[in-house]
Amino acid sequence: MSHTPSIAAEPQVPQTSSTVQVTFITNNAKCVSAPEGGNLLRISLREQGGIPFKCGGGLCGTCKCLIETGREHTDAVKAKERKHLSEDDLKQGYRMACQTFVHGDISVSWKPRAAT
Repeated sequence: MSHTPSIAAEPQVPQTSSTVQVTFITNNAKCVSAPEGGNLLRISLREQGGIPFKCGGGLCGTCKCLIETGREHTDAVKAKERKHLSEDDLKQGYRMACQTFVHGDISVSWKPRAAT
């Protein structure tokens, strides 16, 4: 039985994966790189993008955001989103960040939450 020594790899995206650019317009146009196919809310949390959220599971609607550019780089609208977003919202490009997966470069904005 041969043993191949393990090589310490950098803890980043595997070379077979590509990255996408996500621009958080409402957060001073902060631009970050993220793995292709990543969840928009998780990218925002990891990179301090600033998208507001409460539940993270599609129940509350707090993470409603507008995909300003790159709508074609997001996955299909989920049933949970349809409970919080009207057909008009969807046509304008609104999505729920917790339910949206990114497959190309996008720019996203949202209404800042009022201070409580």
